[in-house]
Amino acid sequence: QVQLVESGGGLVQAGGSLRLSCVASGTISKIRALAWYSQIPGKQRELVARITTDGSVNYDDSVKGRFTISRDKDKNTIYLQMNNLKPEDTAVYYCNAEMTTFSIANYYVLWGQGTQVTVSS
Repeated sequence: QVQLVESGGGLVQAGGSLRLSCVASGTISKIRALAWYSQIPGKQRELVARITTDGSVNYDDSVKGRFTISRDKDKNTIYLQMNNLKPEDTAVYYCNAEMTTFSIANYYVLWGQGTQVTVSS
């Protein structure tokens, strides 16, 4: 099985930057995509950025142009570079892995523990 370990969260002033890291270990050959999600208390978890094994990426409109998702294949790690942070970016950020199965129509997901990002005004 795959394990996801996150780091890099913290407190930053508006306009500042953070870089989140997610290290994947275990049966990493089954991963088809990795992503970052955010969740505010009382709200549903939302997709922030996603990257597939072939390098395709997509972003939520609210972070496009400010956040960058990237992958280091040698380290089995993805990053979320967050620039020009805003108070509304404050949330718990989770690493997500999409895992393949024997069926092309089915997959399952794994989650990291989450890391708190707080942006002060």
